[in-house]
Amino acid sequence: MSRTSSLRKSWSESENYTHGMAHIQYLTKTNLDRIRKINHFLINAFQQSLSDIKENLSSTYLFLLTDGHGVLLAMDYSPDLEQVVKQSPIRPGMIFTARSCGVNAISESMDKHGPVQLSPEQHENPLFQNWHCYAAPLSVGLQHVGYLDVSTINADIQSELIAIAKLIPAHMQNRYQSNLASSVTEQPSIEFTKRQLTILKMISNGLTVKAIALKLKIKECTVNHHKKVIFNKLGVQSSTEAVSIASRLSYL
Repeated sequence: MSRTSSLRKSWSESENYTHGMAHIQYLTKTNLDRIRKINHFLINAFQQSLSDIKENLSSTYLFLLTDGHGVLLAMDYSPDLEQVVKQSPIRPGMIFTARSCGVNAISESMDKHGPVQLSPEQHENPLFQNWHCYAAPLSVGLQHVGYLDVSTINADIQSELIAIAKLIPAHMQNRYQSNLASSVTEQPSIEFTKRQLTILKMISNGLTVKAIALKLKIKECTVNHHKKVIFNKLGVQSSTEAVSIASRLSYL
């Protein structure tokens, strides 16, 4: 049986897989669109980084990008996998937590807050039981903004797999910072109120909405309103991007 035929068989079996009582979980299209919009800088960095290295790869690879909660944002793969992947359950919006689809490299990386390598037999779900996988968190400062999984069905190139999986995050970080820098140069002068600057600094220090509300003795809905105004002024969709751009503009 060829490797791609074996993949088709395992991915067909995975459609009936349940972890506990739950099937593989997916976000709705509306929620996925919202999450992808929030993470557009990260997705762009992923796509740009892969376009730079894919032409130099000769083996079969699958690349997965999730957000910080394990939601699949984007994917890419070797040309020989195109038809197999299209027929598989793997698609954007799939949730890669252990609760959704059993132990996998991304769920383990999320749990351990660091890089993880899994062999085929270490996966619970038949979906992944032909794959040698390496997953690692993608960090901006101290915050994990997403996870990258690089997988291959070729057991003979595990050292190459690890090298690639370690190279891409560094490449992505450079691309991510470059994309942010480009957006900063396009920003007009921004005026923040004193309260908005205070909240922005608290966000940069990692405080939650609840913590900010308690500290400032205001309602959480008021904090959320200020956050929305701050995001709109900076032209961003997430706290991570807001802090990065505000820092570059010397507001922090």
